[in-house]
Amino acid sequence: MGKINKITLKEAAGLINDGDLLAFSGFTIWRRPVALCYEIIRQGKKDLHLFEVQGGFHSDMLIGAGCVKIWEGSFMGQELLGKVGVNLSRKQVAGEIITDDFSHGHAVGRIQAGAINVPFFPTALAMGSDILNPEYDGLARAGLRDGSNPKIASKKYEIVKDPFFDMGELLLMPAVKPDISIVYAPMVGNEGTVRVLSQSYNDSDVIKASDKIIVICEEIVPDSYLRQDPTKNLASGYEIDYVVECPWSAHPTGSQSYYDCDADFLRDFNAKTRTQEGFDQWAQEWIFGVNSQEEYLEKLGVARLEKLRASVALGYSTRVKRGTR
Repeated sequence: MGKINKITLKEAAGLINDGDLLAFSGFTIWRRPVALCYEIIRQGKKDLHLFEVQGGFHSDMLIGAGCVKIWEGSFMGQELLGKVGVNLSRKQVAGEIITDDFSHGHAVGRIQAGAINVPFFPTALAMGSDILNPEYDGLARAGLRDGSNPKIASKKYEIVKDPFFDMGELLLMPAVKPDISIVYAPMVGNEGTVRVLSQSYNDSDVIKASDKIIVICEEIVPDSYLRQDPTKNLASGYEIDYVVECPWSAHPTGSQSYYDCDADFLRDFNAKTRTQEGFDQWAQEWIFGVNSQEEYLEKLGVARLEKLRASVALGYSTRVKRGTR
């Protein structure tokens, strides 16, 4: 398959245009491409359209920084560390962001439809719920379903009768085809094979559905090593456009078998960014106050990072307190 197209964080963020439709890897507090999201904010990207099965720290941060115009998804939060996206909530109430809500199953189906290149996903999920209430169609209310943007469907959904087995009505949910998806993986082979050491979530569909794929990883390893156990590999090199090698690039979210999520960091973010002034102060310290991932890691400190580092034998850190005992 040849050599990978290896680029820097700054170059990767430079590939993203204002107004692009983006999707991400991971789930809530695991395997999020945070380092690249920091750089997107530093470069001042605007009017981004995010589609997520579930959002988290990375997207709530992009929203707080004013990079996002539209957010579509089923959920935004950080599990027990922050049950709602405080920046998304604040901006939605203030009318500063356009949101469109889907059930988890709807969001999964939409990205699956994009992955197999069909225009819609049929389902009976959430029939009769307010997800289908036209009053809550944020994109329509904003006048964005007029066909001017090829990435936005002309309707939120369509209801049809089952033409084959007379099983009643079905929803057709429009496919999602992101301009760029940003995927975090712990390992990428020198020919582009992508490996994850945990659940793959919706990452495979995100990769297949997108026009371009940027993978940010902890390390680049020989492809021959990854081929010894292909069941752990997420994608092949021909599916990937760009690779960024960047250690600790998922922090403060976790990377299974590499490091745990930084619960203290996430709690601090949620506590301090409930107001725009608070977010701006937090961003000045952790995003604009450092110029590179190396400076960010230096600010975190060796002791903090080593506490999070996973045991090679167990796959998680034995130094992180869990529960109340």
